[in-house]
Amino acid sequence: MEPILTAKDLDLFYGQTQALKHVNIEIPERRVTALIGPSGCGKSTFLKTLDRMNDLVPGVTIQGSVRYRGREIYSSDVDVTWLRKQIGMVFQKPNPFPMSIYDNIAYGPRTHGIRSKAKLDEIVEKSLRGAAIWDEVKDRLKKSALGLSGGQQQRICIARALAVEPDVLLMDEATSALDPISTSKIEDLIADLKNDYTIVIVTHNMQQATRISDECAFFLMGELIEYGDTEQMFSVPKDQRTEDYITGRFG
Repeated sequence: MEPILTAKDLDLFYGQTQALKHVNIEIPERRVTALIGPSGCGKSTFLKTLDRMNDLVPGVTIQGSVRYRGREIYSSDVDVTWLRKQIGMVFQKPNPFPMSIYDNIAYGPRTHGIRSKAKLDEIVEKSLRGAAIWDEVKDRLKKSALGLSGGQQQRICIARALAVEPDVLLMDEATSALDPISTSKIEDLIADLKNDYTIVIVTHNMQQATRISDECAFFLMGELIEYGDTEQMFSVPKDQRTEDYITGRFG
């Protein structure tokens, strides 16, 4: 099966500081790939290269190749708005817009030119159902999203990402600010979503990586140390540094 995302000899610098070193990885379609490693190891930086979020950081230089469905995403002819429609992002802290639940979900489709109320209604319901929160909010769509709990807000943010019908969903520690019950709901949701989407998650939580990912990538000091089947990596890691990290010797 052709990978959906590929990085080849990827280097990234913040000014003079090298944050990613010769990263080579192929991410399979409709699977959950977890990026793990200690703080500052490059996993979130790598995630953000996949939808060009690092473009927003001053002083960043990138060398090497990142391809989405065979297309070089750092090529000058790539429309970043198009790219971010294909590759959605959910952040660590829930960040709903200060507007109604309905308008949060309809925001992306409206930006892409959808005006029909019937079509927007359909997208809003489908997205909220997709994020497993429709039943909790269907009677309060006109109320502010900021009135929801943290776990609900994060599912609203997932619904907002789904509303533009992406191909890939990136999640940067999307459960680290949530309580265990909300975390569990989002993990169940990720398991459902991978039937329709390719999901790449950054997590600090080893147990979470083993529970929900199919593939796992271990980063250390900007290098991709090991990448492969999650179950295999956690039972028989190939690299001593991977073993030291997952058994808690550092990190």
